[in-house]
Amino acid sequence: MRGVWIATVANIDWPATRSTNANQQREELREMLDQLEKLNINTIVFQARPTSDAFYYSAYEPWSAYFTGKQGRKPMPYFDPLEYLTKEAHKRCMDIHVWLNPYRLLNNEAIASLDKTHLYFQKPQLFLKYGGKYYFNPGLDETRAHLNQVVKDIVERYDIDAIHFDDYFYPYPVAGQEFPDHDTFRKYPRGFTNKADWRRNNVNMVIAELKQTIQSTKPWVEFGISPFGVWRNNTVDPKGSATRAGIQNYDDLYADILKWLEEGTIDYVAPQLYWEIGKKIADYEILLEWWTKHSFNKNVYIGLYASGLTLRNEAAWKKPNELARQIRMNRQNKQVDGAIFYSARPFLNNPQGLLDSLQTQLFTYKALQPFNRNLGRNKAIQPENIRLLKDNKEVVLTWDSVVAEGGDAIAYYVVYCFKGKKPGNLENPENILTLTTENMVRLNQLKKLKGYYTFVVTAVNRYKEESLPNYAVTRKL
Repeated sequence: MRGVWIATVANIDWPATRSTNANQQREELREMLDQLEKLNINTIVFQARPTSDAFYYSAYEPWSAYFTGKQGRKPMPYFDPLEYLTKEAHKRCMDIHVWLNPYRLLNNEAIASLDKTHLYFQKPQLFLKYGGKYYFNPGLDETRAHLNQVVKDIVERYDIDAIHFDDYFYPYPVAGQEFPDHDTFRKYPRGFTNKADWRRNNVNMVIAELKQTIQSTKPWVEFGISPFGVWRNNTVDPKGSATRAGIQNYDDLYADILKWLEEGTIDYVAPQLYWEIGKKIADYEILLEWWTKHSFNKNVYIGLYASGLTLRNEAAWKKPNELARQIRMNRQNKQVDGAIFYSARPFLNNPQGLLDSLQTQLFTYKALQPFNRNLGRNKAIQPENIRLLKDNKEVVLTWDSVVAEGGDAIAYYVVYCFKGKKPGNLENPENILTLTTENMVRLNQLKKLKGYYTFVVTAVNRYKEESLPNYAVTRKL
């Protein structure tokens, strides 16, 4: 996994400006994708619902003000960013994970900025004000029902690869203020006498329901969570990490990540380890080991703070390159399945030579997205009848398309190229010539080849399972 978060809230990454100039926004998004493709990034995590709004057509929530400048205003000419991103990413053999925020309604108190069609005006009883912001009330059945409706709609209508939540469940605590859900707890206790346990159960229920909603709609679509980097400190729980973080998922955000991992109600975890190696209160190395030891054999992608190369002031972040050190440390841990970088903006600016390190040392070759162990499906259908055709200077490697549906449908093909008359190691990414969604490649457009070469083609299905290799073809070029 080589993922990048594209944050739309407050226009952190995209779009650069809120406007109805959809053509300019589309071009900006395409250029970002092109840049990420050059760096061999293989997964886009796109924030499609930052504040109970939409960066896609939705019958349930209005167009985002971060997109067009005013909530509910349609893009002109019409442009569906999620639809566009999905198609463009898949053409580049990238996955699309749709990033949603479950409870946030507004990042401020400006209720008047909501579109008149917003659910808030139909059912204001579903919402609570806390810390100068507005949220769905997590303790209500209707909140869970609405969120499941939104997710089911996205999974049904868009050809996505995963649904993704970040660290925002119950809001981060505001000093001196109690989240105002006492009346809900008193009215709907569901057998709980401890409010903290009740809050955790509210989140547990929606996570389990969402997993069922996704799996019953398209079973190859994953459900992943990117939590705050500390579950609990070991000062309050012997299972916790040797950290002294001021915030804890379990106690402050009411997100019991370990329960979800153990029960399989999420398919992957991507903890946000946004601290440096050796930090006293939250050491990157300690947390890396902790999360991999508590993954319950689910996929683990580490959240890396690419923006920290410009925003963090600690000494470790000012000497190139903290992220490169962290990636190398990840690779020493066999239970780490990859990384997701926050956020996309640094990949356009090359802070501290990050992109140089990726291109020349760390991401030099392409990588296949890992199959998800929580989904567990059979290998992809093997492509057949590989052949090499020559027409004057044009050299084409082709094979029969694999015809399949659902999770067995082919996401892309992998073309391996070996110098000489025998196939080599398919586990070595250096031998990947290219990835393609078509059933052919024009070899002389990819690489200068002279002498004997052996080619092997595999297929990768929607579960990210790679097929067995087909029969190799060897030709002199």
